[in-house]
Amino acid sequence: MKRVYCIGELLIDFVAEKQGNDLSKAVQFTKKAGGAPANVACAIAKLGGKGVFIGCVGNDPFGKFLLDTLKHEGVDISLTQLSKTFTTLAFVSLAEDGERDFVFSRGADKELEYDPTLRKVLQGNMLHLGAATALLGGSLEKAYGKYLFDGLTKDMFISFDPNFRGDLWKEDEDTFIKKCMPFIEKSHLCKFSKEEAQLLSGKTDIYEACDKLHEVGTKIITVTLGGEGTLLSSQGTKKLIPSIKVTPVDTTGAGDAFIGCLLYQISNLGTFETIFEDFALLEKMVQTANKAGAITTTKYGAIVALPTKDQL
Repeated sequence: MKRVYCIGELLIDFVAEKQGNDLSKAVQFTKKAGGAPANVACAIAKLGGKGVFIGCVGNDPFGKFLLDTLKHEGVDISLTQLSKTFTTLAFVSLAEDGERDFVFSRGADKELEYDPTLRKVLQGNMLHLGAATALLGGSLEKAYGKYLFDGLTKDMFISFDPNFRGDLWKEDEDTFIKKCMPFIEKSHLCKFSKEEAQLLSGKTDIYEACDKLHEVGTKIITVTLGGEGTLLSSQGTKKLIPSIKVTPVDTTGAGDAFIGCLLYQISNLGTFETIFEDFALLEKMVQTANKAGAITTTKYGAIVALPTKDQL
């Protein structure tokens, strides 16, 4: 089984009580562990895989809470860094349909420093670049680019999820698109939401969007479409793979559960080349990943809602 190194932010989600309103109406909040790459590492670990988290948190009670949470779920946190800067916070409210209203207060996650000594342990393993904050500057962005280079030179399977958050880019979407392109070009697998696929490709039609993004360089594309399922595109073949029917209460972490489950399955393959050659196998993996994403929406919070292998 391969190790999956997930790089980026680990943060506190303050989730508003009395859901069904935007943040301007929220009064009380509940503390939850969050951050997309950390969620993915937990998703892998809860399924029995080897999820490794690389990120930075504050040397404060929030940072301790986050690291304790990941450790409890079986994630390898030995490469996590501590900073004097406060832990990154996100305030989240859920609308009636389960969609999220976000505001970020960025802190320690941006201070992750690249560690060149890791190159000796990366060989032949997997790299997931899925941070919402990674392209916003600082040492985290520099580390992100260097780990991408390491992934390429160490024969790693590379996964990229842009995790676009409008609140973070504030009418600077062109910069976001430009910064994403090297990762789409070099990654073996890209996971997009419908909005991300349209934004990054400039195409409204999702099938045309996949064609455009394949031209950039990535071999496998998944576009998660909520209750509709996932569009899988690889080897010139596209197929909409339906999800299971659930009544969602919170969509937080569903995409992370999906990609975590998919990467867990890939980590169990003898060789990465298998999924580039066998569309039917990849389709079965996406079916299982869809199930993981759907299950996650039936509970509040991200990490606590991620399924175990028995639940799948």
